[in-house]
Amino acid sequence: MSKRPLNWVLATGDKIDLKKIDPKSTGEYTSKEDTEKETKELMKRFEKLQDKLFSSKKKSLLFIFQGMDCSGKDGVINKVFSISHPQGVQTHSFKTPTREELDHDFLWRAHKLVSGLGYITAFNRSYYEDVLITRVHKLISDKKAQQRFKQIRHFEEMLDDNGVKVVKIFLHISKEFQLEKLIARIENPKKNWKFDESDLLERKSWDTYQAYYEDVFANAATKDHPWHIVSSDNRWYRDLAVLQIVVRTLEDLDLSYPDPNPKLQDHLPDMYAEREKLLKDKK
Repeated sequence: MSKRPLNWVLATGDKIDLKKIDPKSTGEYTSKEDTEKETKELMKRFEKLQDKLFSSKKKSLLFIFQGMDCSGKDGVINKVFSISHPQGVQTHSFKTPTREELDHDFLWRAHKLVSGLGYITAFNRSYYEDVLITRVHKLISDKKAQQRFKQIRHFEEMLDDNGVKVVKIFLHISKEFQLEKLIARIENPKKNWKFDESDLLERKSWDTYQAYYEDVFANAATKDHPWHIVSSDNRWYRDLAVLQIVVRTLEDLDLSYPDPNPKLQDHLPDMYAEREKLLKDKK
């Protein structure tokens, strides 16, 4: 039996104190080497399950990744989903809304990016930014935020009713870890491109962000759409935890290949004859 990282799955109304969740935790694992065998097994399992998902075209998955700057959203998406069928996975990053996006409801820009049946979609940030950064910068009121929480719950229920399973993952890092990552981006010239002056501004609101994330967990987590909080100071542990979540989610879909098409057998006699002719021509 495999070991299991400590993934906190939240239900509706749960009050979570992020200060009590250790971002350095690695569960029962002691090192990256301790995860290698299980990682290989999970990767093989993922490939098979994703092939069934893609071929059956009955379900689709939407993975939402949220976290503070430097939590590794891009990194874990690239790491975990790079092993999948390239045509079967689509990834999207959410930046500052465009003028067109602001002219629509806040869920519009996300809804149009949700892939069709058979596909996996990964969001680096998401519509949850509209109840996080907007509150930190006082762009919406608490009353408006509560209205949006309700709309988000309904939106995710609607997606689920139409075959889209929503899986929400929060990458939990420490303030110290983020600081070291920001320093590394400045010290290493090859990583300067990753640094944005706004990162330092947002860092000043660390405690406020943590409080609003806790509010997200309390108001936008349901039995069908819980939040997974993954300790992410150790990248190797983060990658394994997310891979486990992905595989378990696919397994829960009870996927199978489409039923065989008996009519295809009618093509075989002519194809066998052509193959035999080609072999004879080579001699």
